[in-house]
Amino acid sequence: MTARLIIITAAILGALGVSLGAFGAHAFKAHLEATGRLETFETAVRYQFYHTLALMALGVLRLVRPDAVSLGTVAWLWLAGIIIFSGSLYLLCFTGLRWLGAITPIGGVLFIIGWVMLAVAAMRLA
Repeated sequence: MTARLIIITAAILGALGVSLGAFGAHAFKAHLEATGRLETFETAVRYQFYHTLALMALGVLRLVRPDAVSLGTVAWLWLAGIIIFSGSLYLLCFTGLRWLGAITPIGGVLFIIGWVMLAVAAMRLA
């Protein structure tokens, strides 16, 4: 993933995260509390934000080091992690489909692999 695409993706995910957080705190709050899913929803938003901010920083790093192709792979892993981890939790909150909870850890593993790959890339850059 190029620096430009990473930064654009992070900007879109950031706007989406703010929107979902606001809807979760206001429009969806009664539903989420009634179903006991408010904490789950907040976890989804939080992890989306953590990795959106990390993507933004990664995009800037990729601007500085365009030769570090592995940083693009890290971006793809984190994007997939957000979609699978946070996305499955969002769907779980509104559909109640419990099997979605079994998919969530796959997104978490993608986050972890991305962080490990970033560490390896940083060692190679130094």
